Amino acid sequence: MPALPQTTAKKLGLVIDLDTCVGCQACATSCKEWNTQGYSAPLADEDTRGPDPHGPWLNRIHGYEVEDTNGKDSRDVHFPRSCLHCETPACVTVCPTGASYKRAEDGIVLINPDTCIGCKLCSWACPYGAREYDVQEGVMKKCTLCVDRIYNENFEPEDRQPACVKACPTGARHFGDLGDENSAVSQLVKERGGFDLLPEMGYKPTNKYLPPRAKRDTPQAGIEALPKGDGSAMDRLFKLADRLLSGN
Repeated sequence: MPALPQTTAKKLGLVIDLDTCVGCQACATSCKEWNTQGYSAPLADEDTRGPDPHGPWLNRIHGYEVEDTNGKDSRDVHFPRSCLHCETPACVTVCPTGASYKRAEDGIVLINPDTCIGCKLCSWACPYGAREYDVQEGVMKKCTLCVDRIYNENFEPEDRQPACVKACPTGARHFGDLGDENSAVSQLVKERGGFDLLPEMGYKPTNKYLPPRAKRDTPQAGIEALPKGDGSAMDRLFKLADRLLSGN
């Protein structure tokens, strides 16, 4: 079983802007389309129009109505969920066959389908619900950051990014090296107060979320932008994440 790198200099990941995500599902459908024929292929669905449709989706978007701080108004917040490519991923440490692994060269967490036995231990260990079991294939699947796309030299440089990022019509998804403090994504996290999802779990996710900002027409209302040290805004967002992950 390959050793889990303690850290990686390069940390490829996503920065997701909860302020501009409109829940259109373009990222989910583009992810499904690309990965059905790519690294994680196939991603088959069953009984799509029946009473129990199911199948692996590597990117899911949850929508919530969140009450504003004035207690009178509310706003919709759309919360995309996929693998966060943690620095210390529990899914890797529990895998009995070494099928789940973290790449030392860029920090991407992947699954080797040839050695995965579908035991689901990784899905039980992941606190973010990022693992999907493929019933037809009998193996686990997850976001790969489109590793077969971002390194594809047959693509133009501007197309060497995850399918979800390329498809997002509002520019809510950003891709880059979060291990480089001078990268565009790292600067965006710094400027907007980007945060880790459930940091108390200690898995150090690479992907970051940017908080919803106040309403444009009423700057004092809504969920405030998250400046450093503002525990109240952070608490509200974590409660939202807790609801997402618990299914409540």
